[in-house]
Amino acid sequence: MSKRIAIVEDEAAIRENYADVLRAQGYQVQTYANRNSATQAFQIKLPHLVILDIGLEQEYDGGFTLCQWLRNISVTLPIIFLTARDNDVDTVSGLRIGADDYLTKDISLPHLTARIAALFRREDALKKPTQQDHLVSIGPLTIDSQRMSVFWQEQSIDLTITEFWMVYALAKNPGHVKNRQQLMQDSKIYVDDSTITSHIKRIRKKFIIHDNEFDCIETVYGMGYRWNQISGDNAINKATK
Repeated sequence: MSKRIAIVEDEAAIRENYADVLRAQGYQVQTYANRNSATQAFQIKLPHLVILDIGLEQEYDGGFTLCQWLRNISVTLPIIFLTARDNDVDTVSGLRIGADDYLTKDISLPHLTARIAALFRREDALKKPTQQDHLVSIGPLTIDSQRMSVFWQEQSIDLTITEFWMVYALAKNPGHVKNRQQLMQDSKIYVDDSTITSHIKRIRKKFIIHDNEFDCIETVYGMGYRWNQISGDNAINKATK
């Protein structure tokens, strides 16, 4: 059975363009111009994935409101913001209220469909038993690349797809510096340096929520970032004292 995707976008031409592309990929697509029509439909049946704009007709932050409502109904429903608003405040807000990904409308259509497919792969992987060869363990960090999940000191770290691949890229080669271009390639994103910096800041904050002494992601000025194994070893020593 093909996956059902809902697009909530108030500009008809953009909405139908995305819908046509996704239908050509084999997805079933329902489209909505505003929050109210989408909410009424979702109360009857949830789709398998939702793509949201933030501004919806007269509601400047209608997409944020809808995202919060959806996340209260389902903690696992994949939600993507697709918007023209590319500032850090909106990006952080969208991810903080529960979106799985935050993309801007200058993204290429092949890139968009790849991100959607990645979310579906992650969802399908969560239903499968874990295989040991998919596990990466470095000190208190455990990464399951099959389920796209990350644990720090046995506590789950809630990362977006982009954040997951950035952590995976750094942690699978501890001590090795990854420059911003390499991180973009590994995470399959194409953004400016300031956006990479914002992603790293958000990743650090998510680890610090569980461990206020977390400092394993080191900035190597003028070069990039690396996973600092020494910090991870220190965390183990502290935990066993």
